[in-house]
Amino acid sequence: MSDERASLSAPEAPSGALRQAWRALPRAALGNLMAKLLIVALGLAITVLVARQGPSVQGAFALFVAVESALLTLFSGLGLWLARLVSRQQAGERGATQPMLRKVLQAAVALGLLASLALVGVAWGASSVPYTHLWLLALAAPFLLLVPTATGLWLGQGRMWPLNLAQVGAPAAVLSGLAVVWWLTQDLAWKAPAVVLVLTAWVSGKSLVAVLTALYALHDGARRDEDREEQGLLHGAPELHWWSDWRFVATIGVTNVVSLLNYRASLFLVEHFHGLAEVGTYSVAVTVAELLWLLSSSVTVSAYSRIGHPDRAVASGMTVQAVRINVLATLLAAPVLLGLAWWGLPRLMGAAYAASVMPLAALLPGVAAYAAASSLSAFYTNHLGKPQLSGSIAALSLVISFSVGCVLVPLWGAVGAATASSLGYILAIVAAYGVFLKHAGLPLRALWTPAR
Repeated sequence: MSDERASLSAPEAPSGALRQAWRALPRAALGNLMAKLLIVALGLAITVLVARQGPSVQGAFALFVAVESALLTLFSGLGLWLARLVSRQQAGERGATQPMLRKVLQAAVALGLLASLALVGVAWGASSVPYTHLWLLALAAPFLLLVPTATGLWLGQGRMWPLNLAQVGAPAAVLSGLAVVWWLTQDLAWKAPAVVLVLTAWVSGKSLVAVLTALYALHDGARRDEDREEQGLLHGAPELHWWSDWRFVATIGVTNVVSLLNYRASLFLVEHFHGLAEVGTYSVAVTVAELLWLLSSSVTVSAYSRIGHPDRAVASGMTVQAVRINVLATLLAAPVLLGLAWWGLPRLMGAAYAASVMPLAALLPGVAAYAAASSLSAFYTNHLGKPQLSGSIAALSLVISFSVGCVLVPLWGAVGAATASSLGYILAIVAAYGVFLKHAGLPLRALWTPAR
């Protein structure tokens, strides 16, 4: 069998790599992909409803969500730390889950309260939309951190259905809230500003799902500990060193904020030079381009537990398989996505969004190349325990894209921002491959040569 695979893969490296990667893909990835498709469908429905309020409302919404994402990513290390702990338990380490889950959820609420104070201060001193409406985000902040924290339990276990349910529930609840907004503005002719109603629906839906997710995670953690006690794995856990653990959490948080800025800093550049309306059309291009990461994120989440395996050969082998299928699939999907966007955006959202197509075309090469980043980042974080490596790669991309964007955005607007971002993605992912190969102890050819 191995000789046959070798003979097939030599003349047809890309298709052979794709076939082997598909065979090695965890079965949970298919369910996760289905959930991601549903999330994307809900997200697109939200985007269409908001975008049809006009490019300025869409621009304000995009910037508000970017600020919320910064809050979530700053403290996302809590959930990833929990996932790493649970991954080790899955590999046979002793220890109870539920008490640690309760403590980390309490920490998430406390950090959310601190973030609320900062957001109120920003809203008080702001003079422009959407920053004047950050008080809405302040009300929700103590709850919003619960989802990325609680889902660390299932991420570490490799259990996709509860994780998927939490991720699907948030946009579903938001979409329901937007339906209420439509009813208020259409049937009751309520005169509240559209931006305020849209943002209220957003934070309300996400807060509700966050509380329900945390309650279920606590219940699930207690049940898991009962099973582990029967197996004799509940007691005798190694002592946890809080200082080093919190350094790990903080490092992940800073790393993820840098990564977020890498994806979203261009929105603020476009706002600064060209205003909210152009942010609205550009944000739609960004949203559509990042649909390419649908498959890559599904593969990485499903493989996260195996990528975090203590054995370097197992972890690096799973990472290589994930990288192959991520990059090959996104390269094939990119031209199809561009064609669909050219046809569909003006029809779904309005004629103004025909201006999103050219920035999308400039973004797609870089976004396709960067599809490998999620799997490589999982290797750095979950296997090596070095999230700062992911931060360094994201920082490199950010520096490149922001520097080039400062030159191109004033000249070309959204197309300049997209070109700068794409260049940053491509150069940074080349560096990321080098870092991975060094720590995995693999030659360069391992990225495209199937294992035998």
